[in-house]
Formats: sequence, C-alpha cells, structure tokens
Amino acid sequence: MSATGQLADGLTEDLEDLYERAPCGYVSLDRHARVVKVNTTICTWLDRSAKEILGRPFHEMLSVPSRMFFETHFAPLLRMQGFFHEVAVDLVANNDERLPVLANAMERRDAQGNLLFTRITVFKAAERRRYEREMVEARRAAEKAHAALGKLNNELERRVEETVAERLKLERALQSERKQGDLREQFIAVLGHDLKNPLAAIDSGLRVLSREQLSDRGEQVLSLVGKSTNRMVELIDDVLDFARGRLGEGIPVDRSPPGPLTPVLQQVIEEIASSNPDREIVVKLELSSDVECDRHRLAQMVSNLLGNAVIHGDPERPVRLEAREENGRLVLSVINHGKPIPAEVRKRLFHPFSRGEPGGTHKGLGLGLYIAREIAVAHGGTLRVKSDEMETRFTLRMPLRAPTPRAPSK
Repeated sequence: MSATGQLADGLTEDLEDLYERAPCGYVSLDRHARVVKVNTTICTWLDRSAKEILGRPFHEMLSVPSRMFFETHFAPLLRMQGFFHEVAVDLVANNDERLPVLANAMERRDAQGNLLFTRITVFKAAERRRYEREMVEARRAAEKAHAALGKLNNELERRVEETVAERLKLERALQSERKQGDLREQFIAVLGHDLKNPLAAIDSGLRVLSREQLSDRGEQVLSLVGKSTNRMVELIDDVLDFARGRLGEGIPVDRSPPGPLTPVLQQVIEEIASSNPDREIVVKLELSSDVECDRHRLAQMVSNLLGNAVIHGDPERPVRLEAREENGRLVLSVINHGKPIPAEVRKRLFHPFSRGEPGGTHKGLGLGLYIAREIAVAHGGTLRVKSDEMETRFTLRMPLRAPTPRAPSK
C-alpha cells in the first residue's frame, strides 16, 4: 500500500507518487557512488528506464566535460563538507542529447561517520542557462562595444588634434616659404635688371673698340668678349622672364598687328643654321594667314626649340620645322630624331631649372623650355612634347588672332 501523508485540510498525499513524479529528479547513490534509486521524473527526462540506470556509476549519467568537472571539483567538495548546492552539469539522454541541470547533493552518514548513501536532486536549467549565457554575452558585447567606442573616440580626437596641428604647421611653413620665395624672386628681378646697365656699357665699349685698328689677337679677344656679353644678356633675359612668371605677372607679350609670320621664322632658322653649319634643318611652312602675336617672343620660343633640337638630336639626321594653319590656329612643330626623352624627365621638362638630359654637357640655367611654355600660354596657346623611338616633337598650338575682350555687362 502506498505511503500517504495527512494534509492540513484533511486531504491525503501519496508520498510515493510525490517521489516518483516530483517536478525535479531524485537520485540516490550508495557509498560507491552507484545509483540505487531514481525517480520516474528523471527517467522520463533522459528517456531511460530505471533498470538502465540502477546499479551504474552516477558519473555515467553525465557528459564528458561535466564528468571531469564533477570528479575534480564537486566530488571532493562533497567529501569535505557533505553537501553542495546548484552545481551546473549536463546529463546525457538516451539519444545523446545534453540536458542542462542544476544539482543539489547531501550525504547521509551513520553515527561513526561512515557514508551510507548520497541523495541528489536535479532541476532542469536549460532556460536559466540560456538566459545566463545571453546575459553574459550581452554584457561582454556591451563592454566590447563600449571599449571600442571609447578607443575610437580617443583615436578620432587624437587624429583631429594631429591633423589640426599639422595643418597649422604646414600653413605657417607655406606662408613663410611664400614670403621667402617672393623675396628671392624680387631680388632676382632687381639683380637682373641692374646687371643689364653695366652690360650695356660693356657692349657700347666693345662697339667703340671694333672701330679701332686692332691686332689679330685683339680682334680674337674682342670677338670672344662680344659673344660672352651676348650670352650674358640672354641669360639675364631668361632670369627676368622667369622672375616675372613666378611673381604672377606671367611672361609679358606685346602683340603686333596681324602680319605674316614666315619672315620671323626664316630669320630664326638662318641664325640657328649659321651657328650650326654642319646641321641640316628642313623647313615646311604652310602659312597663308596673318598672325597676331609678339614676334620677338615667338622668335625667342622657336629659337629655343630649334637650338635644343640641334643640341640633343641625332647629328646624322635633319631637324625639321613645320608650321601650318588648322581651324583658326597656328600649329608649329620642331622635330628631331635620336634617343627618346624618358617619361620621368618629360614630367618635369617644362619646370624651371630642368634639363632634358641629366648630367649633360650643355650649359644653361634650364629655363628655356619653361619660358617657351610661358610664351605659349601668354598667347592663349599650349606647348606639348611627344617623344618615342621614332622622333621627339615639340608642338605649339595658339590662335591666329588674339581673343576679342568681352564687353562689360550693363
């Protein structure tokens, strides 16, 4: 007959049914930790019969990690103090599914302190364990996000401060460099201008001496000094043009009324040819329209391009000068053959103090092509270079007429 208990209102409770179908699992172990009693609840949870569980070591009901944790931590604790509470372990069901539970245990001993049996109660903890994991993960995520945000804010503040400081430093350095550059270029302009006066005096003296009766040696010295003086005048003119361009004034041009350009080009060609009698210059001029330009400046540019072509071109092949009209524009090209200009040199070819051949023997300031391009720009045109194994070609494109200024709007 089932054991019963009397309740306060006169009802009775079936104590055996309470044990078997309690809302928690009951397991009793002998002193060798073998299962001697187990209730129906835990059998149902694990989908095992009591016969499958009874007589087997309790640790076989646990998953491998829980078994190791139980044997190394909680079994010794149970031996020392006789109980433990809310130990989180995983039981293994019949289908190998893990069942998270919380276990409480208490030992029963005789008067001499010998272990008689151990009672264990087991409570399902899947939802609780899931909730705890979610809380831990959420806390870790929040801490990680907070730390990352703090780090990001600190990094942004540091970068902003560094950027502002660097920007202020660069602006101050740029302002200082601009002032220094303006002073240098103003000095160059003044110096170049003032040097022209003593050179003019030297040139006048040379002309006076050229009318005197001189020895052959004197004639040679006079010619040499004259050439050197002319070269100095050219260099000073280049420096003055450079200084004007750098000071924002640009290369000054004085446009003459429209007129034929062919005589100007022929004069430049004759000058280059007389200075280089061993070089062939092939000319192809197809100009029928008048050109409005600064003839002196245009001659200066063409002379520079032809001179460079003679110096750097293949001496066995001719230098060519071609000029034609194209859609209301002047297209003038100077072509030579020889080694192509390297790409890295072409990038800076029109920069001041740049030379086409690093380490070359040609003496000069490296301002010729810079000034040539500025002359083209001052005429509303462009000066481009194309260089490959076939040829090196400098091409000027500019309007035949100066643009008509727009009338101011009323």
